Amino acid sequence: MNHVKENMKTIKAIETKKRIYESAYFLFKEKGFDKVSVDSIVERAGVAKGSFYVHFSTKNDLIATFINEYVSKVDLDYKAYVESFSVDTKAADILIALAEKTADVITKDIGFDKMRIVYELLITKTQNASALLSYNRELYKIIQAIVAQGVQQGEFSTELSVNTIAKHCLFAMRGLTYEWCIRYPDFVLKDAVTEHLQIILAGIRNK
Repeated sequence: MNHVKENMKTIKAIETKKRIYESAYFLFKEKGFDKVSVDSIVERAGVAKGSFYVHFSTKNDLIATFINEYVSKVDLDYKAYVESFSVDTKAADILIALAEKTADVITKDIGFDKMRIVYELLITKTQNASALLSYNRELYKIIQAIVAQGVQQGEFSTELSVNTIAKHCLFAMRGLTYEWCIRYPDFVLKDAVTEHLQIILAGIRNK
């Protein structure tokens, strides 16, 4: 009997967390992170405020969960995008196209307000948003594979390691995204990413 009660309690907790998460997702998407409170989340979810803190320590904790899950999803989209190129496409062209796609996702799908919060979490380290920084992130592995392809096909020089080149491509994309945040709206991220990647690639192409 106790076993049945425990199972019911676990199922109820899972359902409550799901309602909180879905409520927050709707509100964040509609209003942005800043304009949504814990009170508005639980009101929409139809649960007690105490239930929120059973599953999430703060609103930022919930935001970090969103970020980590979103990163996993969008990276799968990036992987599918890269795999859509024909086998004879040059690695440099794929890298630039991927960088431009990430710029579109950041500026059009995520938007300035959410990216500002993301950088705040990363800089202050108040919550775990490690999925964005990890070199185990799928996006980094994708970039690394493209660079390796370019080296193997003789398109890129072997003077630098694949890992070094891939990291600097990622550094450039991340740094330019930060630049976009501090200069918004007077900075076109996609144009800057394209130009900067072309400069990097010019330096590693075999002459």
